[in-house]
Amino acid sequence: MGSERVPGIYIGTSGYNYPHWRGRLYPAGVPSRRWLEHYATCFNTVELNVTFYRLPEAKTFAAWRARTPAGFVFALKGSRLVTHLKRLENVDEALANFFAAAGGLKEKLGVVLWQLRPGLQADAPRLAAFCQRLRA
Repeated sequence: MGSERVPGIYIGTSGYNYPHWRGRLYPAGVPSRRWLEHYATCFNTVELNVTFYRLPEAKTFAAWRARTPAGFVFALKGSRLVTHLKRLENVDEALANFFAAAGGLKEKLGVVLWQLRPGLQADAPRLAAFCQRLRA
C-alpha cells in the first residue's frame, strides 16, 4: 500500500504469521520475527486471531504496537471465554482483563470482533446487556 493509503480505509488480512506466505508476501531473506514489520509496509491493518484462543500479556500488545508504523491499526478477535464458554454472561472480569491487556495497543486498537458460537440462540436482552458492558 505504501503512499497509496487512503484515510479511513483499512485493508489487511486475518493474521500475518503464515509460513506458506514466504516467497509470496515475505521475501525469502526476511526472518519470521520481522514478518509483522514487513506486513505493515503492505497493509494498514491486521486481525489478530490469537486473542480468541488466549490472552497475550499487555507487553506483547505493546510490542506489536511498537513494531508497526503510525496509522496502523489492529483488529482483535474477542476471547472465546466470553463468547463461547460464558456465552456473553458474567463476563465483567473477562472483559476487564481483555481490555487491560489490549490497552497496550493504545491508539492502534481498531476494533474487536466478537464472533458468537454456532448454535447460540438469539437472545436480544442478553446481547443488549453484553453491549452495555462493552460501553462501560
